[in-house]
Amino acid sequence: MDVASCSGILPKTKLGGFNLRNSDHAFSTSCSYTRSPTSVSCHSSKDSQVENLTSQPLSLCSSPSNMGKDVLGLSKQCLHKRNTVVKTFCSAGVCTYDNGIAIESHSLVNVEEKVGVLLLNLGGPETLNDVQPFLFNLFADPDIIRLPRLFRFLQRPLAKLISVLRAPKSKEGYAAIGGGSPLRKITDEQAHALKVALESKNISTNVYVGMRYWYPFTEEAIRQIKRDRITRLVVLPLYPQFSISTTGSSIRVLNSLFRKDAYLSRLPVAVIKSWYQREGYIKSMADLIAKELETFSQPAEVMIFFSAHGVPVSYVEDAGDPYKDQMEECIYLIMQELKARGIDNKHTLAYQSRVGPVQWLKPYTDEVLVELGQNGVKSLLAVPVSFVSEHIETLEEIDMEYKHLALESGIENWGRVPALGCTSSFITDLADAVIEALPSATAMSTSLSTSKVVDHDPVRDFIKLFFGSILAFLLLFSPRMISVFRNYLS
Repeated sequence: MDVASCSGILPKTKLGGFNLRNSDHAFSTSCSYTRSPTSVSCHSSKDSQVENLTSQPLSLCSSPSNMGKDVLGLSKQCLHKRNTVVKTFCSAGVCTYDNGIAIESHSLVNVEEKVGVLLLNLGGPETLNDVQPFLFNLFADPDIIRLPRLFRFLQRPLAKLISVLRAPKSKEGYAAIGGGSPLRKITDEQAHALKVALESKNISTNVYVGMRYWYPFTEEAIRQIKRDRITRLVVLPLYPQFSISTTGSSIRVLNSLFRKDAYLSRLPVAVIKSWYQREGYIKSMADLIAKELETFSQPAEVMIFFSAHGVPVSYVEDAGDPYKDQMEECIYLIMQELKARGIDNKHTLAYQSRVGPVQWLKPYTDEVLVELGQNGVKSLLAVPVSFVSEHIETLEEIDMEYKHLALESGIENWGRVPALGCTSSFITDLADAVIEALPSATAMSTSLSTSKVVDHDPVRDFIKLFFGSILAFLLLFSPRMISVFRNYLS
């Protein structure tokens, strides 16, 4: 591991100072790629007249009762039900229905405002020397390794141990794809393309990249946003489906940063928590799948194999992570789009990249590949459905490990759909999502002056640390825990 029911139509909306409409036309650009480490500056040569905003579905939206409490936090969801036609604007507290009534009203954007878009992603080591510190940052995240409250002080020592022991094997994987992750380069390219797409729609923006576990870190992007005096911000995680371990972890970091800063706590922010239902995304995925199917001699006989990043079962069953439901809904929508085009191949979904001794979402990708081969499947098209950029889990895990396993298991014809990357229809849809989210941007209500003061008792803290350390030492070096560590490293 590197790791609602809202149905309706947003009425045509004019934002103060901007005339907007969805535009799928091609645009040309003349780009001066001047940027800080976390932002991209580029100018479109296309002068578009854009007038009306038509909604596309944004999947998760906050309950109106939660507005003003925590605009970046996880809140009550509007859940999209299968078989429901969705044309809804759901973003950061807004659900607008086809009767034209908006549950929550928001201030509009004006031309004097400086609009920012923050793209969130995982990050990845750029050199082999970066692998161990990257793994440390990953495993030090309490949303990745979830320790009981009593043992949370062990988070960083445990992360250090796992990262040091796991680094050699991870380095082999990164060496196999050129010595480092291409994720930063691709995400910068996506930021550049998104800026151009927004400017083609007469929306001038600064687009920033914030990585969770490697440079440029989210904290760096937020510092640049402050320096640029952004007045309205849209947060766009590059994860189609929401999970505690991806979007949730990044939102937790943003919450912490915003609550501690007077400027940020007043900054209007809209968070697009997931966007797997969007028509543009679904059609872009279907386009890529249809194109790759044509490379097979008998396209109709090809098994479409969706491989998604897994999460521990406890995230779903105990913490209420919607990732599994959203993933299944996403696959359903993609297959419905393909069927509308006359493509009715068999398909299946499995989960990859499990780590450690705990139960992860099933079925597992490696086990399903073996089973398909044994059952006589000869042609298979792998679709990395939870990834929009190429990185180690597509380039090494799928393209090398799983391909080898599939061929060994009796599958004769292997293909793989590329990640969306900077596909124009995908980027255009992301631009539309940003435009739709802008009116819903709301300032956080929590300020420095109202922050809760935590009373620390140094004696109590020392006692807890002392006895907790003794207990942790005994547990850490017990035969059971040693076995657990071996499983994490395997």
